[in-house]
Amino acid sequence: MKRRVLFIVLASFALTSRASAQTHRVSADQQLLLGTWKLLSYVGQEIPSGVRSDVMGPHPSGYINYGRDGRMMVIIVGSDRKKPAGTVATPEEAVALLRSMLAYAGRYTVDSEAKTVTHHIDVSWDQSRTGESHVRAYKLDAGHLTLVTQASNDPASGKKTVRTLIWERLK
Repeated sequence: MKRRVLFIVLASFALTSRASAQTHRVSADQQLLLGTWKLLSYVGQEIPSGVRSDVMGPHPSGYINYGRDGRMMVIIVGSDRKKPAGTVATPEEAVALLRSMLAYAGRYTVDSEAKTVTHHIDVSWDQSRTGESHVRAYKLDAGHLTLVTQASNDPASGKKTVRTLIWERLK
């Protein structure tokens, strides 16, 4: 009886481990996205005028991470953020800080044929993106990742734009 129970436990463990390994298989293109990337530029182009502008100032900061487990996180902050004058931000300072950032996290999927990555957003800094899926065209080139959004309303300006973000892989 003890051997039978031991056999069942070991067989269950083996099946669970195998199923877990299968759910975390990484495609070749997903493998290329894995890791942490630092933001180099974030430019928007208005539709239909074609006017281009820096979305969050000339020198935004940010990071995006794609994990082996199929989860991603991104945070971007604007160029000219002001540190609060005191130890706690005033309501006005807090609003300015929130308006000069974006952040969200969730699952991601890669379509190797279409060269797109879709961010399936579980949580976002202002709830506007929570529950949405955002498709980004991607291009990998010499340690750089370019993500291009579909035409949509810019969360900062509300104008219809296509936004291009260029990231550099961290070593």
